[in-house]
Amino acid sequence: MKTNSGLNVHKAGKIFRAGSRQPRVALEGVSLHLPPGQVGVLLGPSGCGKSTLLRMVAGLEAPTSGALSLNGRAITGPGRDRGMVFQSYTSFPWLTVRQNVAYGLTINGDASSLKEGVVDHFIRAVRLQDVANAYPHELSGGMRQRVAIARTLANHPELLLMDEPFGALDPETRWQMQELLLGIVRKEHTTVLLVSHDIEEALYLGDVVFFLSSHPGRLREVIRPGFKHEVPAGDREALLDHPEYRRLDLHIRRLMSEEGRRAA
Repeated sequence: MKTNSGLNVHKAGKIFRAGSRQPRVALEGVSLHLPPGQVGVLLGPSGCGKSTLLRMVAGLEAPTSGALSLNGRAITGPGRDRGMVFQSYTSFPWLTVRQNVAYGLTINGDASSLKEGVVDHFIRAVRLQDVANAYPHELSGGMRQRVAIARTLANHPELLLMDEPFGALDPETRWQMQELLLGIVRKEHTTVLLVSHDIEEALYLGDVVFFLSSHPGRLREVIRPGFKHEVPAGDREALLDHPEYRRLDLHIRRLMSEEGRRAA
């Protein structure tokens, strides 16, 4: 593996300035590496800059300092090599599921992918083949989020970015979506960077968890839940019952508590 493969963030910082108000340092000196094919989770207390960092990786925010690159190419703005899924449902209400999933390929003139059945492949991957001709208002929240994931994956991004994508869902649907995402990641060898505020979600989904401190956001600790290979894939109960899971869960809760006291 090349040293520049995957996502690299080097001493990235972000300062927000608004008129005459005091500048706010959102991120300071953040450096991290996410190898290809892995799921990375940005975790930390509220206000630690998780979403700001994700938007910088997406090219939607420019860093004040430092540099970001994906597979050796500098990130200087949005690009087709990165796809983003937001917490809010972003389907076009006037298009069917199939038309929504095909949207990016259509506007980019990617006729070959359309002919090769890429759209139907990802509709099946997110288990929406029975509602492929339905409109978003006819779907549940979980289904609409699956449409957004399929539409993003159909464009073959090298990095899938997700900003608390399951936060608005009920617990049962959220668990189903997490399992669905892991299944797609394994099958498609997708690299994912995901923002979460939920410790269980971070440890269940993440190959690596980047814990950020607050005010300003700095990378405080890199956590690798390596014990997950010891439990069957998709067996959530076995995972939650593993002693190493319980240890990491307690450790992260202590980090959260320490950050809360420091901020106060």
